[in-house]
Amino acid sequence: MTAPGIQIDPKARTGVRRAAFGFIFATALINAVSFGISIPILPNLIKQLNHGDTASAAEWNVLFGTVWGLMQFVFGPILGMLSDRYGRRPVMLLSIFGLFIDFLVLAFAPNLVWLLVGRVFNGVTAASFSTANAYVADITAPENRARYFGIMGSAFGFGFIIGPSLGGLLGEASLRLPFMVAAGLCLINGLYGLFVLPESLTPERRSASVNWARANPLGSLAFLRERAQLGALVSVAFLFQLGFTVLPSVFVLYSGYRYGWTPGILGLTFMATGVSQIVVQMFLVGPVVKRIGERGAVLLGTGMGTLGLIIYALAPTGPLYLIGIPVWAMSGFTTPGLQGLMTRRVGPQHQGQLQGVSQSVQGFGSILGPPLFGLTFAWAVRNNAALHLPGLPILISAALLASAFVLSLRVATPAPATAPA
Repeated sequence: MTAPGIQIDPKARTGVRRAAFGFIFATALINAVSFGISIPILPNLIKQLNHGDTASAAEWNVLFGTVWGLMQFVFGPILGMLSDRYGRRPVMLLSIFGLFIDFLVLAFAPNLVWLLVGRVFNGVTAASFSTANAYVADITAPENRARYFGIMGSAFGFGFIIGPSLGGLLGEASLRLPFMVAAGLCLINGLYGLFVLPESLTPERRSASVNWARANPLGSLAFLRERAQLGALVSVAFLFQLGFTVLPSVFVLYSGYRYGWTPGILGLTFMATGVSQIVVQMFLVGPVVKRIGERGAVLLGTGMGTLGLIIYALAPTGPLYLIGIPVWAMSGFTTPGLQGLMTRRVGPQHQGQLQGVSQSVQGFGSILGPPLFGLTFAWAVRNNAALHLPGLPILISAALLASAFVLSLRVATPAPATAPA
């Protein structure tokens, strides 16, 4: 590997790019694991710091989740724009070391206020995924981006398996231990990047300045309006992300209420879901996109995702629910296809801004999703005798993905042949 600033021989450039992508994937994986670790641990830690009050702990947990999504919403555009101006490497390193500090805060927080501070930092630093995607766009050819974005997306599948499992296992010893381990992983990753990771955006390809008027969620919308169909593609991403939040929001309660699943069955289901997503995103996205194109991948992903959610919502028994897992896994074609289409529409000096806007939109979906689906599920359960439709929030999610499919039919078109600005 070559240190930053040293000229790279063209024959060695491919190996350098592969090693750089490995680092970026590891960073995305650690972000995903950090999110997954919190799933079984954070509610119990909140309860512990709240003197065992379960009702109050539930309210704090909602606040923590909303704040995390809000930080993604606000800081995605800022980090993306900074990476366009100063390069991907410094923003990535700042985010990684920030995540290291965040985990230390979570590990040693003496009260709920400090725990909330830790979640604020986690939301800010986890927004580095937008910079990671911009780095991938820098080092890959347009025709190969969907494949590599698929591999990046598989990081969430790994995080879905590793995070909760690691958190639950280490949490048996101490509720603080998982966060200490996560801090150590971030520190190792940050030191590796500090000494080894090359910069992907050369000075001549960077933006001339930071437009602070657009370095916010609302100001960044002007960026979308100026580029044909880019805003519509981001709208597809928003509908997909909003629909995607239904499972983290209600899955545990829904499966326990309808099928009586125990924690052990839930753990196996999490694993099956994560493995199926990994298979699709790591091994199938590349050849499928090569055969049917990025537009076809978006349509396949949103269409099969809709079908998978309908199976989840209407399955009367647990085994029938499980049939939906491989169907739902094919929704993993959506994001790589969208990323491939969107990154073709902007030049290298705006890839960070594009990813920042996309991250912000996903953060907004993370804010809206939990109350939308959680409150709908509560209403459906309370009125179960009359309506008998506990899968109502999942059906709403299916309608959102169906809307994304219909919109994609019109807007998921190849990028213009002219070079993007």
